[in-house]
Amino acid sequence: MWISMPRRRMGPLLSSAFVLLLALSAVSPASVGNPEDYNADESERTASENIVFDDYRGKGCVDDSGFVYRLGERFYPGHSNCPCVCTEDGPVCDQPECPKLHPKCSKVEHNGCCPECKEVKNFCEYRGKTYKILEEFKPSPCEWCRCEPNNEVHCVVSDCAVPECVNPVYEPEQCCPICKNGPNCFAGTTIIPAGIEVKVDDCTICRCHNGDWWKPAQCLRRECLNGQTLS
Repeated sequence: MWISMPRRRMGPLLSSAFVLLLALSAVSPASVGNPEDYNADESERTASENIVFDDYRGKGCVDDSGFVYRLGERFYPGHSNCPCVCTEDGPVCDQPECPKLHPKCSKVEHNGCCPECKEVKNFCEYRGKTYKILEEFKPSPCEWCRCEPNNEVHCVVSDCAVPECVNPVYEPEQCCPICKNGPNCFAGTTIIPAGIEVKVDDCTICRCHNGDWWKPAQCLRRECLNGQTLS
């Protein structure tokens, strides 16, 4: 006796299984982590960490540019250094007594073991101005100056005589005061000329001292009555 069983549709289930099978077969063994590859990376990392750089201590010396010198060899560590000798304890460099630079040196170079003066100024500076060597000049009416070969300025200040008046004046470009109205002196509060008798009022005659202009005048006062001199 045949019993008929209902048929089930298996199409979608088989399709899914087939796709999964293809995906698994597409994965290659190389794509899965290879233990040997991991070991190689680890060895490279260990090697990079164990790099040993050259150590010249006790064997040689190195200058600023990276050049290596043997023990006992003489060399210059840098362009502006003194010469050195390479020893087991490192460079031992000369310490020479360098010559003194000119006090007026205006340009110094440090390209060698000792500083070197390349230019000495050949002028003098005085009150903000410059002058040539041996040049003479007058910074003021009372000063006479000269620029010396040692770049120093020497000046002479004029010594003015005592003026022969009590009201001297200073003229532009002149050092010493002058008496524009000639010698004179004070008679009280009045200035009178020297060398003559001057009647300062109706009863008083005055005269300056000869040569001593700063002294008050000598005055002679006569007896007067109502402004009239009594004889």
